[in-house]
Amino acid sequence: MSRPFILAEANWSTVQQTAYDTAVITWGATEAHNYHLPYGTDNYQASYVAERAVERAWFKGAKVVLLPGIPFGVNTGQADINLCINMMPSTQLTILKDICSVLVLHKVGKLVIINGHGANQFVAMIRELAGLFPQLFISVVNWYQSAPKDDIFEHPGDHADEMETMDTAGDGATKSFKLDGFKQGWAWTQRPWSKITKDTGSGDPSKATLQKGEIFLNRTIENIGNFLYDLSQQSIDELLH
Repeated sequence: MSRPFILAEANWSTVQQTAYDTAVITWGATEAHNYHLPYGTDNYQASYVAERAVERAWFKGAKVVLLPGIPFGVNTGQADINLCINMMPSTQLTILKDICSVLVLHKVGKLVIINGHGANQFVAMIRELAGLFPQLFISVVNWYQSAPKDDIFEHPGDHADEMETMDTAGDGATKSFKLDGFKQGWAWTQRPWSKITKDTGSGDPSKATLQKGEIFLNRTIENIGNFLYDLSQQSIDELLH
């Protein structure tokens, strides 16, 4: 049976009768994830969390719909790693403009991007889109930052690390920049991925367990699902207090 809150499954009979007010889209990446995880890891994770979060919001009463996701992200730092597929930020903005145009045309007033890839940076794009589509509320949620995790995972990382891992892998050791500005976080540059890591992972995955993953995923689904429901229930003018 099709789920009316998943656009890819819904049929015209359902869609034409449903006044969706909030659209959700996942945006991941296609890239190497250490020796043990698939190239689609960011897409699988974002889709899993988004589907269940949207489902949670729907059954609480939200008229929310999950759009088909985008599987390619910004991967300029991994250009020399086989078949890491790069999508430029300018291309992402163009795609978002087209999606926003459709949502405005069909009177869907809110769009939430569920981001699954650290190099996807949507803040500047949302600022530009807000000027182009003032009638559309746009926000981004990095699903992997949507719930506390310090009490779950022992070895923090940011790519194919303990949080993502369910199998044996390389140790995920990485090199870091020497300059204090980069170390302290007030200066930034892109990391040349094949130079900072030998296995494309960043973070030790050796302590990963199924139970840890389930705890964290359940937290993120609950938080994002509640966020989507609350957003759906408010007009744009009522979001501030």
